Amino acid sequence: MPLSIQVRPLVSIIRHAEENLVKCTLEPLRHRPELEFIEASGESILDGTGMLLLEIGAPPITIADAGRRLILLDGSWKQVAELRACVTGQPIGRSLPPIFSSYPRRNREGLDPVEGLASVEALYFALRLQGHDDPTLLAHYYWRAEFLEKIRVTLSELR
Repeated sequence: MPLSIQVRPLVSIIRHAEENLVKCTLEPLRHRPELEFIEASGESILDGTGMLLLEIGAPPITIADAGRRLILLDGSWKQVAELRACVTGQPIGRSLPPIFSSYPRRNREGLDPVEGLASVEALYFALRLQGHDDPTLLAHYYWRAEFLEKIRVTLSELR
């Protein structure tokens, strides 16, 4: 009888129902067992108590956060409030150090915050700051080399 191993997700990704999967930077990672994809339904769907929730303006994520499950909201910036409403309980807000996205954004309304990253960028950087450096998360990301260089520079400036 084969041994069944269950991997506890490192990350719960709450994806907006209108997210364009063709353009979604996380879609190539759907098969990964350490990532849990949850479709936002407009209702509370995840008790985030004790988990890290990436959000702008929160204290920065550090190695002290290692081992805590991460919640990543995946959608456009105008959908953030709707996605956030899907998380109940008391998640721990965390942010990323200032870094610019390598993804060429084209927002007609100009509503994207300067700190905004492509979802796969935020995922990789947050996990790396927690001590889980897995460059294979960026394997399908077209702008990976440019983004990794930005991370190298950002981390050297933080030291």
